[in-house]
Amino acid sequence: MSIDPGWPVALALVVLLGIAVGAHRLNGYGLEKPALVAAARSIAQLGVAALLITSVVEHLWLSVLLVVVMFALGVLTTSRRVDAPGSWPAAATAMAAGVVPVLVVVLATGTIPLEGIAIIPIAGIIVGNTMTAHTLVGRRAFSALRDEHPQYEAALSLGLLPAQAIREIVHRRAPEALLPGLDQVKTTGVVTLPGAFIGVMLGGGSPVQAATAQVLVLFGIMAAQTITVGVAERLVAARRLVSPDLRSALVD
Repeated sequence: MSIDPGWPVALALVVLLGIAVGAHRLNGYGLEKPALVAAARSIAQLGVAALLITSVVEHLWLSVLLVVVMFALGVLTTSRRVDAPGSWPAAATAMAAGVVPVLVVVLATGTIPLEGIAIIPIAGIIVGNTMTAHTLVGRRAFSALRDEHPQYEAALSLGLLPAQAIREIVHRRAPEALLPGLDQVKTTGVVTLPGAFIGVMLGGGSPVQAATAQVLVLFGIMAAQTITVGVAERLVAARRLVSPDLRSALVD
């Protein structure tokens, strides 16, 4: 089974986008224009991605280079989302700490072949979900540090070091960044059939092959997200991953 570009797809996209925009207007969210812009960007970006993947997938080094570019864009995106663009090296460190071990494991065990057609989609899924976890932990941590700044100062007055005082506030918020991923794992096959499963099925694979690929992806996402959130928490405590306003507020 395949879904090819054509009038049926175009019609479906127009109708679905119309429903989304109409729902925004009906609910008074005021996001009609951002929804249209997001839709246009997704079409353009996926079109470019399709062309890039087609041109590099036969060459391993070009495939690896594409993955590196995807990772870099993920780092820049999450750095902006947490309002800490200047802390992108720390964001890159946290994300790489999660992504690299997962890719090493799936390649070293021979689970996926050392080929662009396998590396690009798996790496893309892991990078994307790791970026999401980093954004969630960053936003929750920064929000907590702003809301609980008096507690931070009180902890310093009791003799705690800045890193210890920050972790006292941030540590209980960090697990919240992992809950969406855990819920996805728990409900897969019961509530949802995620992208890897559907992709293998559409590509002609058997249900067993699709389930195997999806489990591999889900376990990789769990590992990468958990490591990234843990490293990000420590970088926040070290004041290497902080927004500009917190950098001045979290003084010794």
